Amino acid sequence: MNALELKIPPPLVALFSAIFMWLTPALAGSLAIPFGLRLAVALALLCLGLSIAVSGIVAFRRARTTLNPIKASSASALVSGGIYRFTRNPMYLGLLLALFAWAVLLSNPLALLLLPVYVWYINRFQIIPEERALTSLFGIAYSAYKESVRRWL
Repeated sequence: MNALELKIPPPLVALFSAIFMWLTPALAGSLAIPFGLRLAVALALLCLGLSIAVSGIVAFRRARTTLNPIKASSASALVSGGIYRFTRNPMYLGLLLALFAWAVLLSNPLALLLLPVYVWYINRFQIIPEERALTSLFGIAYSAYKESVRRWL
């Protein structure tokens, strides 16, 4: 299983998840929720997700550290301010909220079931290996940060 660690960029994982979610109506059909309501909720979730993800990207840019999730060991700074005071993974959280928005728009209960699969995959094959690399790079400072800020929310 370690062969999948840090191999597939999280945006690509989210894209694959979105495609699978799009295919689920063929299996279960959609709920009868008015399109206008679905669209409004989906747009709100998408805007929230994008705001959180962009906040994380901006914080990384300001710290002049790598944004490449495949090369966690090349991080040059431990970012713990801004959005990182509330979540250790705002970019992944933003992708999750975008997927949630997509599931709402699709109005399919099976699409919602794919959200925990995305979280599991990102935790197992992206975040845990990143945490090992960051602990190796930043030691006690990163361990203290992990103790004070939750992984997702």
